[in-house]
Amino acid sequence: MSHFCPVYPKPRGKLASVWGLFRSARHSWLDGLSDRSYQMQMGEVHLPGVDLYMVNDPAQVQRILADEAPLFPKSALLADALRPLLGDSIFTTNGTQWRRQREMMNPAFAQARLEASFPVMAAAADDMMARMDATAQAGDEIDIEIEMTHVTADIIFRTIFSEPLTGADALRVFEAFADYQALAPKLMLPSLFGLRWLVWPWTLARSRRAAAEIRQLLERLIQPRHQAWLAGNTQGKNDILSAFMAARDSTTGAPFTFQELVDQVAMLFLAGHETSASALGWATHLIANAPGVQERMAVEAVAAMGHGPAAQTHMKEMPLTRNVFREALRLFPPVGFIARESAQRCPMRDKVVPQGASVVVSPWLIQRHRNRWGAPDDFDPDRFEREESRDALRNAYLPFGMGPRVCLGAAFALQEATLILASIVRGFHLAPLPGHTPMPVGRLTIRSENGVRLRIERRVHLPGVAA
Repeated sequence: MSHFCPVYPKPRGKLASVWGLFRSARHSWLDGLSDRSYQMQMGEVHLPGVDLYMVNDPAQVQRILADEAPLFPKSALLADALRPLLGDSIFTTNGTQWRRQREMMNPAFAQARLEASFPVMAAAADDMMARMDATAQAGDEIDIEIEMTHVTADIIFRTIFSEPLTGADALRVFEAFADYQALAPKLMLPSLFGLRWLVWPWTLARSRRAAAEIRQLLERLIQPRHQAWLAGNTQGKNDILSAFMAARDSTTGAPFTFQELVDQVAMLFLAGHETSASALGWATHLIANAPGVQERMAVEAVAAMGHGPAAQTHMKEMPLTRNVFREALRLFPPVGFIARESAQRCPMRDKVVPQGASVVVSPWLIQRHRNRWGAPDDFDPDRFEREESRDALRNAYLPFGMGPRVCLGAAFALQEATLILASIVRGFHLAPLPGHTPMPVGRLTIRSENGVRLRIERRVHLPGVAA
């Protein structure tokens, strides 16, 4: 195959000064990275507000995220930035509170098991294809990021609420979260640099409005269901919201309060679609620029699914499509930086990390590390089938994190992405839009600053496959 190297922020020749880092990070976390960032095992930066340690060494990553995870709790700074949107959910809490929540929520995730969730995914994918077909008939270009946000939000929405997400609500979520993301660095950076006074009141107010936009949408659906549940009407929909309402604390027997329900649903809704939408947006960009891969995927999709409805058993018959998504996750991991705090003073490699320091594990750097991957910046989904990649895949690939806080939706996301990508390439041909180059920015997730705009055409012929 001919490899495609997507554009990404080129690393600096040397590490920026403290104030250079401040200026660049206000735009994107990726802009402050240097050449050395992609080669080092561990680096440190001492900012006015915090000591920051970037860790790429696989043994230390295992220690931080898995073996000694309680000693490296979630960053309080990140939790503060996300709390207006996610409240005190399992994404922001630590310790006893996190363990209680996780224990109560675990049974609910049975509603998201692959067999149960596939019909929901298939229905949302069919609606996606209808929207894309209307665009293709009009001969228009498409901002595929918006469509990928719509379909993934629709899938998790149906899984939680047993209802589809309308186009108007999907656009509101996309725009509100995009606004929230853009403001996040401006709220977090002043603390890192000892400049809390630099958070303008109107920036904080705008961020809270964006969070409230999303939470109000969720509250509107949760409230009547919760009131009916409290009134004793427990015979309803068999979905995640019902399972959350039925959950009980194993010690006290208490259920989630209404506010706790909103927090956990907000977390699941955002985490359940934003990360997949980010990676799928990049995946479509990659295959649009690698036509050989796209044609192989189209042949694979028709060989597996034919021209009829998709079935869950078909998903295992499309390894290339699955590897395209895995490669998109490698090149553009939705969560590019995983921030933890050191709960105590501890030695790490040749350094001593002080108590309270920020310890950052970066899938973005680890998955592009110059000493672990061949052609690390190239789009090459076939690398997942080669023996030479095994060590890197085992030690330098963590798009879903690891340890006790590993993403519970990894298998859900892989099935969802395989279905969505296979449906798209079976029905349409994607091509890059001349003059448009998506520019990745690292904020809460890694998205394109200027969208992912593509040409879309109905597919009328599949090489080697009779219609």
